[in-house]
Amino acid sequence: MNPEKLKFENMGLVYADVQLINAEDLGLVRRGFMDKDEVRSMHVNMLVDTGSYMLCINENIQELLQFPVIERRTAQTADGRVVECDVVAQVELRFHNRRTFCNAMILPGDAEPLLGAIPLEDMDVLIHPLRQELIVNPEHPHMAQMKMK
Repeated sequence: MNPEKLKFENMGLVYADVQLINAEDLGLVRRGFMDKDEVRSMHVNMLVDTGSYMLCINENIQELLQFPVIERRTAQTADGRVVECDVVAQVELRFHNRRTFCNAMILPGDAEPLLGAIPLEDMDVLIHPLRQELIVNPEHPHMAQMKMK
């Protein structure tokens, strides 16, 4: 395939390698009920989607990491469909020197995972448009800075 065509086709899409960790497992480790090497986690290449509010994982990821389901919600997809999804809790998400704890919506099957605006804001990360990548906020390189107003 022509590299120029490939670059044009991917224009505007930003992906990030993140680590998803079952935070409930981490709590069991802290209380001595589980060994650290038993904590369920995985690295996932996710589409950074500022049009999505939440973290969205798929059923395949959920099957491996077994986050606790806390509720069902409806959500509108990019194509306008309204779907009903499980919402899970106790997701720890790590990117470079940042981390956040959040809920995630479960998308059907092997749907593309999405990294939405809420976890992006909480980790104080930015999309670098020229490099088409997710970066740590250069104004706060050593730790996330939150807005309190």
